[in-house]
Amino acid sequence: MNVLVDTCVWSQVLRRKEPDAALGRTLHDLIQAGRTVLIGPIRQELLSGVAKEAQFALLKERLSVFKDLPLVTRHFIKAAEFSNSCRKHGIQGSHTDFLICSVAHLEKLDVFTTDSDFTRFQKFLPIKLF
Repeated sequence: MNVLVDTCVWSQVLRRKEPDAALGRTLHDLIQAGRTVLIGPIRQELLSGVAKEAQFALLKERLSVFKDLPLVTRHFIKAAEFSNSCRKHGIQGSHTDFLICSVAHLEKLDVFTTDSDFTRFQKFLPIKLF
């Protein structure tokens, strides 16, 4: 099964001075197997806040080999439904996080994340964590 890799995983591997070695190996294996999926909002989050132009250019280049999965209206509608569902249960999340859940659900992808919010989402949403 293909895997939608969340911003926090990419960031820990590509943006840290001392990357998480275990995450790096797992991400490397997924990339080699052709199983990684990227969406535009995650790309934007990764590139945002990079202070130095050289770092930005390098990160942009590294990510350029990954094509964004095209997002369509149904992804955004499902994200809103997921957000509303979680809020009914007192669970808050970002628009991007619910979009990730939506895309993963609709495209039958696992979510690769270190963000504990997704464990809470999983109690009420039909998502699978990698």
